[in-house]
Amino acid sequence: MLTISNSVTLADWEIDISQIRAQGAGGQNVNKVASAVHLRFDIARSTLPPIYKERLMALSDQRISKEGVVIIKAQSFRTLELNKEDALNRLQALIQSVARTPKTRRPTKPTKGSQRRRVDHKTRKGKIKSLRGKVPLG
Repeated sequence: MLTISNSVTLADWEIDISQIRAQGAGGQNVNKVASAVHLRFDIARSTLPPIYKERLMALSDQRISKEGVVIIKAQSFRTLELNKEDALNRLQALIQSVARTPKTRRPTKPTKGSQRRRVDHKTRKGKIKSLRGKVPLG
Protein backbone atom coordinates (compact mmCIF):
# COMPACT_ATOMS: atom_id res chain seq x y z
CA MET A 1 0.00 0.00 0.00
CA LEU A 2 1.40 3.40 -1.07
CA THR A 3 0.29 6.52 0.80
CA ILE A 4 0.03 9.66 -1.34
CA SER A 5 -1.72 11.96 1.16
CA ASN A 6 -3.96 11.70 4.23
CA SER A 7 -6.96 10.74 2.12
CA VAL A 8 -5.37 9.10 -0.95
CA THR A 9 -3.70 5.69 -0.92
CA LEU A 10 -2.90 3.18 -3.65
CA ALA A 11 -3.52 -0.52 -3.17
CA ASP A 12 -0.90 -3.12 -4.08
CA TRP A 13 -2.96 -4.48 -7.00
CA GLU A 14 -2.77 -1.09 -8.77
CA ILE A 15 1.02 -1.16 -9.03
CA ASP A 16 2.70 -3.81 -11.17
CA ILE A 17 6.34 -4.39 -10.22
CA SER A 18 8.52 -6.78 -12.19
CA GLN A 19 12.18 -7.70 -11.88
CA ILE A 20 14.53 -7.15 -14.78
CA ARG A 21 18.27 -7.26 -15.31
CA ALA A 22 20.04 -3.93 -14.93
CA GLN A 23 21.59 -2.40 -18.03
CA GLY A 24 25.09 -1.11 -18.45
CA ALA A 25 28.52 -2.26 -17.49
CA GLY A 26 28.90 -4.29 -14.35
CA GLY A 27 30.86 -6.98 -12.61
CA GLN A 28 30.39 -10.71 -12.51
CA ASN A 29 27.05 -10.43 -10.73
CA VAL A 30 25.15 -8.02 -13.00
CA ASN A 31 24.54 -10.54 -15.77
CA LYS A 32 23.16 -13.19 -13.42
CA VAL A 33 20.93 -11.30 -10.97
CA ALA A 34 17.70 -9.49 -11.82
CA SER A 35 18.00 -6.62 -9.37
CA ALA A 36 16.46 -3.78 -11.39
CA VAL A 37 12.76 -2.96 -11.11
CA HIS A 38 10.20 -2.09 -13.77
CA LEU A 39 7.15 -0.39 -12.21
CA ARG A 40 3.92 0.04 -14.21
CA PHE A 41 0.95 2.05 -12.98
CA ASP A 42 -2.23 2.42 -15.07
CA ILE A 43 -3.74 5.84 -14.37
CA ALA A 44 -7.17 5.08 -15.84
CA ARG A 45 -7.69 1.86 -13.84
CA SER A 46 -6.44 3.35 -10.57
CA THR A 47 -8.51 4.50 -7.61
CA LEU A 48 -7.03 8.01 -7.71
CA PRO A 49 -9.46 10.94 -7.53
CA PRO A 50 -10.54 12.20 -10.97
CA ILE A 51 -8.66 15.50 -10.59
CA TYR A 52 -5.38 13.62 -10.01
CA LYS A 53 -6.03 11.48 -13.10
CA GLU A 54 -6.71 14.53 -15.29
CA ARG A 55 -3.58 16.33 -14.14
CA LEU A 56 -1.40 13.23 -14.56
CA MET A 57 -2.69 12.71 -18.11
CA ALA A 58 -2.07 16.39 -18.89
CA LEU A 59 1.56 16.19 -17.77
CA SER A 60 4.17 16.11 -20.53
CA ASP A 61 6.37 13.61 -18.73
CA GLN A 62 8.29 10.99 -20.70
CA ARG A 63 7.48 8.38 -18.02
CA ILE A 64 3.76 8.55 -18.92
CA SER A 65 2.77 6.77 -22.13
CA LYS A 66 -0.01 7.88 -24.48
CA GLU A 67 -2.24 5.13 -23.07
CA GLY A 68 -1.90 6.60 -19.59
CA VAL A 69 0.53 4.11 -18.08
CA VAL A 70 3.31 5.37 -15.83
CA ILE A 71 6.50 3.37 -16.43
CA ILE A 72 9.37 3.80 -13.97
CA LYS A 73 12.64 1.89 -14.24
CA ALA A 74 14.82 1.78 -11.12
CA GLN A 75 18.32 0.34 -11.33
CA SER A 76 20.42 2.71 -9.23
CA PHE A 77 21.00 0.33 -6.34
CA ARG A 78 22.54 -3.13 -6.13
CA THR A 79 19.66 -4.79 -4.27
CA LEU A 80 16.14 -5.47 -5.44
CA GLU A 81 14.59 -4.09 -2.25
CA LEU A 82 16.28 -0.70 -2.55
CA ASN A 83 15.35 -0.43 -6.25
CA LYS A 84 11.74 -1.32 -5.43
CA GLU A 85 11.65 1.35 -2.72
CA ASP A 86 13.22 3.88 -5.10
CA ALA A 87 10.62 3.19 -7.81
CA LEU A 88 7.73 3.52 -5.34
CA ASN A 89 9.16 6.79 -3.98
CA ARG A 90 9.45 8.18 -7.50
CA LEU A 91 5.85 7.22 -8.29
CA GLN A 92 4.71 8.82 -5.03
CA ALA A 93 6.62 12.03 -5.87
CA LEU A 94 5.09 12.13 -9.36
CA ILE A 95 1.54 11.82 -8.03
CA GLN A 96 2.19 14.32 -5.22
CA SER A 97 3.49 16.84 -7.76
CA VAL A 98 0.04 17.03 -9.39
CA ALA A 99 -1.79 17.07 -6.05
CA ARG A 100 -0.92 20.72 -5.36
CA THR A 101 -2.82 23.35 -7.32
CA PRO A 102 -0.50 25.93 -8.84
CA LYS A 103 -0.91 29.54 -7.77
CA THR A 104 -2.69 31.75 -10.27
CA ARG A 105 -0.51 34.54 -11.60
CA ARG A 106 -1.69 38.06 -10.99
CA PRO A 107 -0.33 40.52 -13.56
CA THR A 108 1.55 43.43 -12.00
CA LYS A 109 2.92 46.73 -13.28
CA PRO A 110 6.21 48.35 -12.32
CA THR A 111 5.84 51.49 -10.20
CA LYS A 112 6.59 54.94 -11.64
CA GLY A 113 9.55 55.28 -9.25
CA SER A 114 11.10 51.99 -10.35
CA GLN A 115 10.67 52.92 -14.02
CA ARG A 116 12.34 56.31 -13.42
CA ARG A 117 15.23 54.71 -11.48
CA ARG A 118 15.76 52.19 -14.30
CA VAL A 119 15.94 54.88 -16.99
CA ASP A 120 18.24 57.07 -14.85
CA HIS A 121 20.57 54.11 -14.30
CA LYS A 122 20.64 53.40 -18.04
CA THR A 123 21.52 57.02 -18.91
CA ARG A 124 24.28 57.09 -16.28
CA LYS A 125 25.76 53.85 -17.64
CA GLY A 126 25.53 55.24 -21.18
CA LYS A 127 27.46 58.39 -20.21
CA ILE A 128 30.18 56.30 -18.55
CA LYS A 129 30.48 54.10 -21.63
CA SER A 130 30.64 57.09 -23.98
CA LEU A 131 33.78 58.24 -22.13
CA ARG A 132 35.49 54.94 -22.96
CA GLY A 133 36.07 55.92 -26.59
CA LYS A 134 39.36 56.78 -28.22
CA VAL A 135 41.06 59.91 -27.00
CA PRO A 136 41.54 62.47 -29.79
CA LEU A 137 45.16 63.49 -30.36
CA GLY A 138 46.06 67.10 -30.96
